[in-house]
Amino acid sequence: MRRRDFLLLTGGVAVASSGIAWAQPGGKVPVIGYLWHAGSAAEEPPYFEALLEGFARLGYVDGRNLKLEHRFPNEAPARFKSMAAELVALNVNVLMGGQTAAPYLRDATTRIPIVFMFVPDPVGMRLVQSLAQPGRNVTGLASIGRDTAGKRLQLLKEIVPSLSRVGFLINPDQQGQELYFQAFRTAADQLGLLLQTFEARTLQEIESSLDAMVRARMQALVPAQGGIFFQARATIPKLALERRLPMCAHSRELFENGALLSYGADQIEMCRRSAVYADKILKGAKPADLPVEQPTKFELFINVATARALGVTIPQSLLLSADAVIQ
Repeated sequence: MRRRDFLLLTGGVAVASSGIAWAQPGGKVPVIGYLWHAGSAAEEPPYFEALLEGFARLGYVDGRNLKLEHRFPNEAPARFKSMAAELVALNVNVLMGGQTAAPYLRDATTRIPIVFMFVPDPVGMRLVQSLAQPGRNVTGLASIGRDTAGKRLQLLKEIVPSLSRVGFLINPDQQGQELYFQAFRTAADQLGLLLQTFEARTLQEIESSLDAMVRARMQALVPAQGGIFFQARATIPKLALERRLPMCAHSRELFENGALLSYGADQIEMCRRSAVYADKILKGAKPADLPVEQPTKFELFINVATARALGVTIPQSLLLSADAVIQ
């Protein structure tokens, strides 16, 4: 694998360099409540470990000078809601969560600071008033600009010049998915592609949704971000390959399981950096004054072995510009 070092530039929030974790007034150990999306910590790698690494970089050790309260709703909307309320009732110092959890945390409190990550459109999802001035008790790290959706479709079309029909795998029960689809639909229209949605609300429905794509003569696959599609990261690329559907993933984690390519920000580093926001807030910063951080560098990964299995040829220009190539 060929790799180029990757740096996610900051958007107004600097990493603390002292490595000192500050206690709360009165010497109390600060408490962070994290609302995950899967059913257990064992289903959350590499993000679970990345979060701990992010706090460790700043001198925090869970159980010593920081307490982490984790909740795992297992993708169930009712459990997201009840667990968000549970964390609020604990009166934690900061709440944290990803794309799926963030709206539930927002609805649960206007008082406790909230740090999100992996959110494709924080303004559209009504988490913040603007990226520069969040204005409420919520801030964090965005994962995608609207032009990123277009880039993924453009990459697919470069590899498959005859591409005209793309299947978009979506979970309608996950908040924010409509905004994500709108970005892809706009990009598809500009590229002259037909984008058709296929729904999967559970892990068990994913395979039948891909079968439906084949029946509808889709020529490629783009899964929505997060939720059950992250849970199924080891199976979706294999199911796509079996059905000869070139797949463009949004993150390295899906790519590493056999997707044709991926294009997106480094979400592992994003998870680590979310600790910087929590640290700032614990030291007195207000979420309303912390601009949302946007990725300014995106990673392109290409799997040549998958391309050969699909019978497609990767243009040399893409191979030379990729951050990693699997032969």
